[in-house]
Amino acid sequence: MADRTTVIIVNWNGERFIERCLAALLAQTILPHEIILVDNASTDRSLEIVRRFPSVRLLSLDQNTGFARGNNLAISEASAESDWIALLNPDAFADPRWLEELIAAARRNPAFDVFGSKLVDAADPALQDGVGDIYHVSGLVWRAGHGMYVSADAGDDCEIFSPCAAAALYRRSTLREAGGFDEDYFCYSEDVDLGFRMRLAGHRCLYVPRSVVHHVGSGTTGSRHSDFALYHGHRNLVWTFVKDMPGMLFWLLLPLHLLLNLVTIVWFALRGHGAVILRAKRDALIGLPKMWRKRRKVQAERAVSAREVWRVLNKGLVKR
Repeated sequence: MADRTTVIIVNWNGERFIERCLAALLAQTILPHEIILVDNASTDRSLEIVRRFPSVRLLSLDQNTGFARGNNLAISEASAESDWIALLNPDAFADPRWLEELIAAARRNPAFDVFGSKLVDAADPALQDGVGDIYHVSGLVWRAGHGMYVSADAGDDCEIFSPCAAAALYRRSTLREAGGFDEDYFCYSEDVDLGFRMRLAGHRCLYVPRSVVHHVGSGTTGSRHSDFALYHGHRNLVWTFVKDMPGMLFWLLLPLHLLLNLVTIVWFALRGHGAVILRAKRDALIGLPKMWRKRRKVQAERAVSAREVWRVLNKGLVKR
C-alpha cells in the first residue's frame, strides 16, 4: 500500500508557532512526500520564517481566504503522487511518530478513509485538547475529551464521528470526491461539515491515539471564546445541521435544534455577547436558501441510511 502523503498547513499570522510546527514535521520518522504551506496574507514575520525551510512549498496569497478555501487550494495543488492528505494547524506540534502512526493505522484499517490524531494541550501536556469531534442530536458540536487528563495507556483505535482538522489524515481520492471544505464557512466547524458529508457518502473515521500532536488551539484567531470564534462557530452550526442531517432525522430533530439556538442566544447574551450571537444567527438565516440548495445535492448523493447516521450521533445530555 502506497503511503505518500502531502501535509497541508494553512497559516495566518502564526509567526509564534510556525517554526516549531515545521521543525517537528521535518523530524518525522516517516517524512511527508511534500509539505504545502498556504499563507493567508499574513502581516507578521510568517513568510520570512517559512522561507528558512526550502523543502516547504509556499503558496502565498494576497488576501485572507480562510481555513476552508486555503486548504482547498492546497488540496488542488497537491502532488499527483500523494495518496494521502494530512492537515496540520500551524499551532500544532507533531510528535516524531505522528505521521507514521496515522499511516500504520490506515494500513491496518482499509475500511476507513479518515483518521484523527490525539490532540494534547500544548500548554499542559497532562491535559487532552481533544480526541475527535462529537455531533449531538441537537446539532451542537464539541471536541471529545477536551480538558480531561491524558491517560498513561494510549488506548486502542476506535471509530469517531469526525476528526479535528488541526491534525488529521484523509484518503486523497475520498477528500476530492467529497469536494473538500465548504468555503462559505471560512473557518470553524468546516471540518465537522466535511466529516458529516463523508459519512453520508459511506466513509468512516478512525481515532488513532498513538498519533499525537501538541495543540495550542485558536492560536491565531484569539481564543475559542473570542467574538470571531463565537460568530463563525454558531453561524456554521446552523448551516451544518441544515445541510447534512438526513431526511427523517432532520424533521424529527429540528425542534431540538431550534431550542438549542434559542438557549445559546440567551446564554451568550447574558454573558455580554448578545450582539455577536444575534449577528451569527441572523447571517445563518440569510444563508439558509443557499445551504438548502447544497442540502439537496448532499442528500441526493447520500449512500447510508438515516438509521446509520443515528447510530453515530451523540444522544446524551449536553455537557457543553
